[in-house]
Amino acid sequence: MTSLTIAEAAERTGLTAHTLRYYERDGLLLHAVDRAPSGHRRYTDDDLRWIEMVTRLRSTGMPIRDVRRYAALVRDGDGNEAERLALLLAHREVVERQLAEVTSHLRAIDYKIALYENTLDKSA
Repeated sequence: MTSLTIAEAAERTGLTAHTLRYYERDGLLLHAVDRAPSGHRRYTDDDLRWIEMVTRLRSTGMPIRDVRRYAALVRDGDGNEAERLALLLAHREVVERQLAEVTSHLRAIDYKIALYENTLDKSA
């Protein structure tokens, strides 16, 4: 099993050590990160997989309170899958709306690019 220092985990996840500490302190992780006898954090592959999920949720705009709620549900174990699903489905709807909006903006940019390319082609 992998056991990484906080610096190694930060490098692997693309987050800062400060962010990793914050995730743990704010209840976004499934459990407290294991500690070496020296007291330094040691991250496992499972920790990194969960951090990746938290990062994805945050990157798609899920509020901290919802990530914290999702982590709490997962920590609680079996029996709350319907609540987990509802939370993720609601977030998925938000992400889909955002994606549609960004796609619309991209189409407008592509339209302008095509206009300029046509103008330049005609003048060449």
